[in-house]
Amino acid sequence: MIDISVVIPVYNEALNINLLYERLTKVLKSIGGSYELIFVNDGSRDNSIDLLKILASQHQEVKYIDLSRNFGHQIAVSAGLDKTQGKRVVIIDADLQDPPELIADLYSKMNEGYEVVYAKRKRRKGESFLKLLTAKLFYRILSNITSIHIPVDTGDFRLIDSKVVEALRQMPESHKFLRGQISWVGYRQTFIEYEREERHAGKTGYTYRKMFRFALDGITAFSNFPIKLVIVMGFLVSTIAFLMIVYTFYVKYFTNQEVERGWASLMVGILFLGGVQLISIGILGEYISRINTDVRKRPLYFIKESNI
Repeated sequence: MIDISVVIPVYNEALNINLLYERLTKVLKSIGGSYELIFVNDGSRDNSIDLLKILASQHQEVKYIDLSRNFGHQIAVSAGLDKTQGKRVVIIDADLQDPPELIADLYSKMNEGYEVVYAKRKRRKGESFLKLLTAKLFYRILSNITSIHIPVDTGDFRLIDSKVVEALRQMPESHKFLRGQISWVGYRQTFIEYEREERHAGKTGYTYRKMFRFALDGITAFSNFPIKLVIVMGFLVSTIAFLMIVYTFYVKYFTNQEVERGWASLMVGILFLGGVQLISIGILGEYISRINTDVRKRPLYFIKESNI
């Protein structure tokens, strides 16, 4: 059995692959033992797969998986995890924002008796104020509305034991949120803090739209809070409506005032109720959509080509 497997999802990272390989091999050789590098090409539009094939032909420890199309970051990581043979597995992105040299520290920390050691960001360089703010809010909101402890300010960069990998393989839901799944699995977990660097080269594939979908996956996969919110809104609107009925009844029969029949007040009430209903239907629809996707039991991904 291999000592360490490294899973690297790749999407348009041609400018980073060779340097990433050099830095990874240097730190893994310093740790000692056998290792494998599993690059998962997630439908890249540049020549990433060509570079991976060249590396694989020159170095036997380099493995590649070329997916049939772009399935998304979390599915690409899952595809790599399905093929790992290591006693311990590293998950790291190819953009070099997460320093490969930190793997040695993660490895040493795991030797203290942990099954999961994740990297926690102290600072994130080269990212906009809006991205930093939205990420900070997301992690803290998710932490407060879930029943499990999902560490804040962490990504997927971590070292996990093979028993955790085996547990993840038994969780085939389509809308993956791996950091939440790893927390849900349990075992002994700890962290090491680090400063995240700027992207070495190229552009990020994580648009705000993808970040929003990713946030939805995390919330709907590990929290029923939105559904509970729908219930609370339903009770709130019903209470307001009931109080309005009582008030109208009181004014009509116990005072000398006339009940106003203004168009504006009527429209405000209709729009308010309609807005609450649409929000409620949307939240319920999001959960139902995910249930529908999982019930179909379609494969998470298809492999176009691989040397594993």
